[in-house]
Amino acid sequence: MGAALPLIADWLPTQRWYAGKGRAISGLTPVVGTPLQVGDPTLLHLLLRVEHGTGAAAQGDIYQLLLGIRSQDPSGVGPGAVLGRLAGGGPHDGAVLYDAVHDPELTGRLLEHLATGDRFGALSFRRTPGPGLPSNLPGRASTAEQSNSSVIYGTSFILKLFRRISPGTNPDLELSLALSRAGSTRIPRVAAWFESRLERSEPATLGLLQRYLPDAEDGWELALDQVARLKGDPTPGNFAVEAHRLGRATAEVHRVLSRSMPTARLDRAETGRLAGAMADRLDSAVAAVPGLLRYRSALRAAFQQLTADHLEGLPVQRIHGDLHLGQAMRTPHGWVLLDFEGEPAKPLAERRLPQPALRDVAAMLRSFDYAAAHLLAGAPGPDPELAHLANAWAARNRAAYCAGYTAGGGMDPATAPELLRALEIDKAVYEVVYEARHRPSWLPIPLAAINRLALTV
Repeated sequence: MGAALPLIADWLPTQRWYAGKGRAISGLTPVVGTPLQVGDPTLLHLLLRVEHGTGAAAQGDIYQLLLGIRSQDPSGVGPGAVLGRLAGGGPHDGAVLYDAVHDPELTGRLLEHLATGDRFGALSFRRTPGPGLPSNLPGRASTAEQSNSSVIYGTSFILKLFRRISPGTNPDLELSLALSRAGSTRIPRVAAWFESRLERSEPATLGLLQRYLPDAEDGWELALDQVARLKGDPTPGNFAVEAHRLGRATAEVHRVLSRSMPTARLDRAETGRLAGAMADRLDSAVAAVPGLLRYRSALRAAFQQLTADHLEGLPVQRIHGDLHLGQAMRTPHGWVLLDFEGEPAKPLAERRLPQPALRDVAAMLRSFDYAAAHLLAGAPGPDPELAHLANAWAARNRAAYCAGYTAGGGMDPATAPELLRALEIDKAVYEVVYEARHRPSWLPIPLAAINRLALTV
């Protein structure tokens, strides 16, 4: 481990899922290391505390690593997955250290532990009741992840590995299990998971194995394909039909969650605190993006209206928490929702809190706006005709989604316009800060929404 830590320190900041970019690493402390296979190759499961800063300002996160060790260069593993060669003596001196997520043999070994429900000290592999899992499938690393890593086993299963670990059950496992046990067909069935009990805390979810959907189409890609066709044909197909079906699917998931998980009703004071948290996020956003200042008064008024509109209480329940077109897959049997983890940047405890169901609706409405905005990407200058087509496409699909949500048994968004407006503003404010920091050329997209929502009466 002493030889591995310097290699890990250099490699971590290059990973897409690493949340500490831009901050110097001040310390690496192994929390628990578990050999899952010994010999050549070796498979080591490691929970590692990564510290930033010193003294009172020090902060730390725990990351999950799957490390492979081979005496020879691992075949088929890209250079970005190799950390380097171990040095300093010992049985692995000169061996190659690498990210085992990219090693089909070692990820196959991980599936074997899930299939047999093995336990290694604090590390537990657990299966759901049902048909046995295959134990002889090699795994291939997916290239589509950002905040986590995924391994696909044939055409049957996909394993999500959570990289940034917090004590407690991850909402993705918690909600997916609840929906699976209730018989919902709107999510991939949970087959197994694994977890580790950290010192003096509840078990932390480390990985989630679900059915893979090889014939599914990504909702974001479907929407972009329809939007792209607008340039040559103003009526390229009726995506609104799919938006309506997606709204129904969302409502069905919400209904099952409301029956399977605790619900509540926020009183006036609690609703006020919800609105106050939105206002606080707005103030922080204004400080980061001064262009929001001109809208501040109107947006704060929208948040304050929440308390006045819900004197008898605001119903809340467990929701997806980060819903957008990229979290929805169209299968031959209908829409399926993925990734119930919530916004990864938020603390796990906050992501597990009940929320207004319309928060998911508001997030999906923002996703339709983003998809429509791609029609204008790369244009040399303002194009009123294209802008009209994009706005009409977004409006048509936003309306269809809301109609589908109502038809599926969800709250009719038209009956709670101020709530939906406040939730959409809260999401757009988040987007403004994100785009300003990471994709400045996309900043006009959420700013246009802010302008529209600020003027809404």
